[in-house]
Amino acid sequence: MKPYVVGIDIGGTNTVFGIVDARGNVIASSSIKTAKHSDVNDYINELSEALNNLLESNDAADKINGIGVGAPNANFFTGCVENPANLPWNGEIPLAQMLKDRFNVPVAITNDANAAAIGEMTYGVARGMKDFIMITLGTGVGSGIVANGQLIYGHDGFAGELGHVTVKPNNGRMCGCGRTGCLEAYCSATGVARTAREFLETRTDPSRLRDIPIEDITSKDVYDAAVLGDKLAKEIFQYTGDIMGRAFCNFIAFSSPEAIVLFGGLAKSGDLLMKPIQESIDRNIMSAFKDKTKLLLSELKDSDAAVLGASALAWEAR
Repeated sequence: MKPYVVGIDIGGTNTVFGIVDARGNVIASSSIKTAKHSDVNDYINELSEALNNLLESNDAADKINGIGVGAPNANFFTGCVENPANLPWNGEIPLAQMLKDRFNVPVAITNDANAAAIGEMTYGVARGMKDFIMITLGTGVGSGIVANGQLIYGHDGFAGELGHVTVKPNNGRMCGCGRTGCLEAYCSATGVARTAREFLETRTDPSRLRDIPIEDITSKDVYDAAVLGDKLAKEIFQYTGDIMGRAFCNFIAFSSPEAIVLFGGLAKSGDLLMKPIQESIDRNIMSAFKDKTKLLLSELKDSDAAVLGASALAWEAR
């Protein structure tokens, strides 16, 4: 087997790619702007040129076993990115085949949260686990479900959209998916900022957050205030953790995972978020599942996680 694979993470702003060895070491990485090209063929041309340059400069041009890609709305079964809302291209894009044609190696593709789950299982805290759920907490809430050692794709390749389970069935917030009351609308980084604005508008409690223009408040602002002891900010994390814990109880009931692993910027809030999540799970879990599922933080480094997740998929590409 050739010693390296390539991992590619396609985000709405940047596409990050890197060369990875079998131990999960990122040998080298680089990036291009995703939205620079409205024509996907022009994008593939730039990506191919940049990746070829990276391979050649690291003496790896003929040492690549496969390519793995994590991207929004990517379908593992078809190899296509299907109508991605945050990318500048429409329709079904045969991205795996386009890359295979350029590099003449096997290419596998899946959505970014599934790639993160595969990366965690291969290189991170879920090594050795056959049943776990990966939750990515960023602008949205993504998820990857692993059962019996296999990622769950469903019959159409799109299983595992746990960010879009309903947590507020009546008069819930509008979600970017077009539905209301989704977990993502409350427990993503943007959801935390929305909670902050709601609390500030409906309550009179003093808070450091009132010093910031209300439309400019971010989840990082809420975190910074909470660290300094701001009571309202800490209550926002309590509110968020309670909702998340209730949702996790439902996830545990249907797949009985060994662990739920959290990754992403919001997960870095540490005990401010983890403690209320665990308390909510303890209050609401069905007795048959009590104390059986660990709540863990990802071990993947932010700087390498996207590339590692995609690269782990590449080892299985055929």
